[in-house]
Amino acid sequence: MCAGKRVPVSLIAPAFLIATACMSMASQAQVADTPAPDKDPYLWLENIAGARALNWVHTQNAITTHKLEALDGFAALRQRLRGILDSDRKIPYVTKYGDYFYNFWRDARHVRGVWRRTTLAEYRKKEPRWETVLDLDALARRQGKNWIWKGAVVLYPSYDRALLQLSRGGADAVVIREFDLLKKRFLRDGFNIPEAKTNVAWLDKDHIYVGTNYGPGTLTDSGYARISKLWRRGTELAQAKTVFQGLSTDVAAEVYVVNDHGQQYVIAERAPTFFTSLVWLHKGGRW
Repeated sequence: MCAGKRVPVSLIAPAFLIATACMSMASQAQVADTPAPDKDPYLWLENIAGARALNWVHTQNAITTHKLEALDGFAALRQRLRGILDSDRKIPYVTKYGDYFYNFWRDARHVRGVWRRTTLAEYRKKEPRWETVLDLDALARRQGKNWIWKGAVVLYPSYDRALLQLSRGGADAVVIREFDLLKKRFLRDGFNIPEAKTNVAWLDKDHIYVGTNYGPGTLTDSGYARISKLWRRGTELAQAKTVFQGLSTDVAAEVYVVNDHGQQYVIAERAPTFFTSLVWLHKGGRW
């Protein structure tokens, strides 16, 4: 049931998708069909990290899992799909940074994944030789955390540093940690940002743009960063200078950098809705 309306539950839909569908239906309903907030018996689902909402999700997932596993052919299908996902014949898609081609790879031996790289000459071979840059499974074992890969922001044009985005268990919130791509290790005194729904971008080796949770009033109503600051290496994040702000009613706001043919463009973006954006170019000292 979603706000008094019955919603068909697909056997293949996880509970969090059902909850999302409920909220989406509520937002699209006519005012006359939507109960007042103080009378909505499902308002507690808005607290997505609350114990009641999470318990409900776990219960619905258990129901769905039980029904799926009871279907004829489910075990064989699961084994076949696992074989595909773990296959060494998957195409290793790459991103080029400097002289190296980087790939994030998961298989039966690397459940969380390994970030690796190779040269163009090696990549052209039937069996390329890969150099491991970061083994997430090994990192998770050492630190006792369920790290999930969320990507890397690599410094241009030297390509010797990266801001790694690591999530605990796959959440939207990430921990940002600076990584030395030459020595293949984290920098203890580098740019490190605590867990939050953070966005980052390199301006140069000693400055990054950071949109994160700076405290009360600094997030949008959707829980994403509203304020972007320019952070200089060697200083505290609290000392970073605010350079751009969105509205609390925006979905999110951020500053990012585009490097193209020797030109650098600093761009700010506000998303008033999930499907619309307002974009500014920083030029002549102003947006």
